[in-house]
Amino acid sequence: MRSVLVITQARLRSGDVVDVHCADGRITALVPTGEHAVPGAATVVPADGGLVTEPFVDAHLHLDKVRTLPLIGDEALRAYTDRGMADSAAAIDLASAVKRHYRVETLLPGIRQALDDGLRNGVLHVQAFADVDTAAGLVGVQAVLAAREEFAGRVDVRVVAFPQDGVLRDPGAADLVEQALDLGADAVGGIPWIEATPAEQAEHVEWACALAARRGLPVAMLTDDAPDPRFDTTRMLAEAMLRHDLVGRGVACHARALGHYDDERLAAVLDVVRRAGLGLVSDPHTGSVALPVERALAAGIPVALGQDDIEDAYYPFGRHNLLEVAFLAAHLLDLRSSAQQEVLVDLVTTSAARVLGLRDHGLRPGGPADLLVHNATRTVDLLARHEAPRVVIRAGAAVPTGFPG
Repeated sequence: MRSVLVITQARLRSGDVVDVHCADGRITALVPTGEHAVPGAATVVPADGGLVTEPFVDAHLHLDKVRTLPLIGDEALRAYTDRGMADSAAAIDLASAVKRHYRVETLLPGIRQALDDGLRNGVLHVQAFADVDTAAGLVGVQAVLAAREEFAGRVDVRVVAFPQDGVLRDPGAADLVEQALDLGADAVGGIPWIEATPAEQAEHVEWACALAARRGLPVAMLTDDAPDPRFDTTRMLAEAMLRHDLVGRGVACHARALGHYDDERLAAVLDVVRRAGLGLVSDPHTGSVALPVERALAAGIPVALGQDDIEDAYYPFGRHNLLEVAFLAAHLLDLRSSAQQEVLVDLVTTSAARVLGLRDHGLRPGGPADLLVHNATRTVDLLARHEAPRVVIRAGAAVPTGFPG
């Protein structure tokens, strides 16, 4: 039997009020309210004039680390955030100590809770970084892969095999990344900026991009996560993507050092980032500096906001609520005008989908019936209240929350 759902009196962000007709998991029509009769067998979701949007996309979450801060204390957190992030590299070494506690069965409850919280908050797509290094072994990625299977059909989880402690500075990590890919990880991770020298940073980037090209996978890295203009790994990544025919298949998270480049250098880096199709993810709430988001958007580069961390060694808060992240970004990135508010919502919906290369995303006829029905009737209220959607719809059906059985 055909599955039919109609959202009545749905307010689009354009201000238009429409009925959204869906069948068999696809949007079939957006029409003025009442223009098309509601089929008798349809499930009806009254929006009552509330906003209806695409689902949220979290392009950067360290999913294996969620709620691990109590296991390690504040030393790494202080190192990461104090002195304007000048000691952020040292924080990574301090944070590695938490991995002695890693067990699949102890990580899974926090991972499940984070995905369920995100689902409740309308997050249906997550790029999940899972540590793969000689301290964590494969435990983190095994736990995240298990949760990916549990939430399949409700939340799409792209697993990044992430060598958190580096590759050259952590011999054996490269082999573990390959093993994680064999287990089913979806993307090659990297963190080149923490290697000891620019030459080793470039070698790290080259290794990851060559591996991604050989495996036919995307690459996702943390680049330049410090307020130091000497860091240059975002450019290195973009140029390596061009060399390895990975155009449109890469993501750079943080890239905070770009905010400390002079205008000429920033323009040159943004140009090669655009040509490489490298998406950028900003997490301004987890550090005191951020990449220049508006400059990147003006250069034609897709940009997203990410949750990044949830109560771990780098950030003590987080509810996997991307509207909350966007609300914080409004203040931290000085994006407050009406037009900028719309940009903020794009950064966790349509623009974020472009960052991850999600082709089947968007509120349009023929698009997926993956939709959020909100109480707010205005974008300013959507951001200011940053409350959970009233209804989360996946493939044309309301999605239950709670851990899979």
